[in-house]
Amino acid sequence: MYSSSLADAPVVREPLHVPVARLVRGGLTEGVHHGSVVVLDADGQVALQLGDIEAAFYPRSALKPVQAVAMVRAGLPLEGELLSLAAASHSGEERHLDGARRILALAGVTEDDLRNVPDLPYGPVVRDAWVREGQPPSRLAQNCSGKHAAMLYTCVLNGWSLEDYLDPRHPLQQAIAEIVEDLTGQRIARVSVDGCGAPLFAVSLHGLARAAARITTAAPGTPEARVADAVREHAEMASGAGRDVAALMRAVPGLLAKDGFEGVEVAALPDGRAIAVKIADGADRARVPVAAAALARAGVDPSLLTGFAGMPLLGGGRPVGSLGPVAALDPAGPAAPSDGSERAPAGVCA
Repeated sequence: MYSSSLADAPVVREPLHVPVARLVRGGLTEGVHHGSVVVLDADGQVALQLGDIEAAFYPRSALKPVQAVAMVRAGLPLEGELLSLAAASHSGEERHLDGARRILALAGVTEDDLRNVPDLPYGPVVRDAWVREGQPPSRLAQNCSGKHAAMLYTCVLNGWSLEDYLDPRHPLQQAIAEIVEDLTGQRIARVSVDGCGAPLFAVSLHGLARAAARITTAAPGTPEARVADAVREHAEMASGAGRDVAALMRAVPGLLAKDGFEGVEVAALPDGRAIAVKIADGADRARVPVAAAALARAGVDPSLLTGFAGMPLLGGGRPVGSLGPVAALDPAGPAAPSDGSERAPAGVCA
């Protein structure tokens, strides 16, 4: 299905995004979200593309399952909810903080060894309670603490230094970069720093979807399958109560999904069908319905996705419009243009 050789790094350019979602009020287009979308079939071929799926971009936290696979390949023995937490952008609930503490204890280190940026909990409800109680930002509460705790554990197991585990030249980060290239099937285009302080690797949207498919189609017991099973079985550990990405995995049997800041989402099914979405302006309100529409184009039963179609637009407290994906993403609509562009419906100016 996939070649073992690596393609060149994706080209670094301003992505050629196209309209992927429209906000319609009273029959008029009030707003347009641009972005890019790729849908892969079970054979790994591009079944649909909108926008620029080959330009280099930063997947942000959507890459965390790949990072977790790299750590498991390097000997990380976590399973179940703790392995899910290692791939998490968690909400900062007590179960998340307790899980991170458990990983640190297994490693024989403490919260002081973490090098992620101190922050308030990501979940609004948890964050509000944290502020009311007068608690300061902490490394444990920051949404990537599970990943960082797992990084420390991986370093301890391999005898690697702890103080500089976020340095791109560190053996841990070199091992992660190698697996990013392996699973995406392409060289890394750029290396930067993510919000938590960890190295961030630029790949293409196409490569991100390919990596997710590689993870979900891996043989049972492999590092890829262990990560996929852990995240799917403990979806709220990888996110939090009420989070859309966990709800999506609950709604679609066998689906592995991960969101990322700046409007990124990747998802894959056990047979290798996969989607990846990038919303140019980073808007979650567009990410969710566009990802759901892409999954429908991948063959997921649309009835499973009705809760992710987007919120109605209200005027005076009553529905007067909606935010929804463009026609090219309608599973019953026309196929997307072969050049990846998106044609506006007649009478609508994109």
